[in-house]
Amino acid sequence: MKEILFLEPVFKEMIWGGRRLADDFGYEIPGEHTGECWAVSAHKNGDCCIKNGSFAGKTLSNLWGEHRELFGDMAGDVFPLLIKIIDAKADLSIQVHPDAAYAKVHENGSLGKTECCYILDCDPDAKIVIGHHAKSREELKEMIAQKRWNELIRVLPIKKGDFFQIEPGTVHAIKGGTLILEIQQNSNITYRLYDYDRLSNGKPRELHIDKSIDVIRCPHTDVDTHRSKCETFGGSIEKLVSCTYYDVEKLNISGSVKLELREPFRIFSVLEGSGSIDGISLKKGEHFIVPAGYGEYCLEGNMMLISSFAK
Repeated sequence: MKEILFLEPVFKEMIWGGRRLADDFGYEIPGEHTGECWAVSAHKNGDCCIKNGSFAGKTLSNLWGEHRELFGDMAGDVFPLLIKIIDAKADLSIQVHPDAAYAKVHENGSLGKTECCYILDCDPDAKIVIGHHAKSREELKEMIAQKRWNELIRVLPIKKGDFFQIEPGTVHAIKGGTLILEIQQNSNITYRLYDYDRLSNGKPRELHIDKSIDVIRCPHTDVDTHRSKCETFGGSIEKLVSCTYYDVEKLNISGSVKLELREPFRIFSVLEGSGSIDGISLKKGEHFIVPAGYGEYCLEGNMMLISSFAK
């Protein structure tokens, strides 16, 4: 069956969210503080429905459970990836994610959370938190206990088009004025280290200090993603990262490009411009899966897409 699967996003309101998911992508958002678009998700906290074709109305988790042939009969209890667009009008909490071994023991068998983010847009002076300055675990504990956040947290300037691979154990946070695409393992496990003493419904949000200290890599080391670009007739394909759990590529289409599916399946997000895939119209904000066995396909138009596949 050669049917491309288009997905209906799920939206999440957050205290730090805004309106850009509506203003930039034309989504119908639930409110003025919408922070997340779960664009391709089979997670229990936000399960996307298929919009078209033979499986219209079915959830992605249902397809993973009952039609694994669409995904090349990949192993695994859950769909492996989760794709989000995040609108950070204000700063997100300083946080860290566990790896698979820690999550399995401490989070009821959940997957760990390796993730990456592509900066879709940001304010001219925007920044991101990646890493920390503690030289040892003892110093890390001391700085956290004494709330020396400005000394501890490593803040970097960012610009549109930047890309970061965030391994488990990396202290990180998206800061205000940033719009990103996030690709991650299908996990919603986040340990909140610091939240600027903000209140939600009149109460401070829960922190996870002990678990954060357990999983933070110390000292911090950056990940070199070895970005590489290949110019092709009708556009370019740039490898953003290849890791244990996924590969991610950026496609700039300026004409017509023929590609062939060699992986069990591929996920695409249209992030700029418009065009088509095999004659099916595409516009900014659409997300789709090219399923197993699809073979050759043609992308046409003037658009930028991010593509990913699970390993």
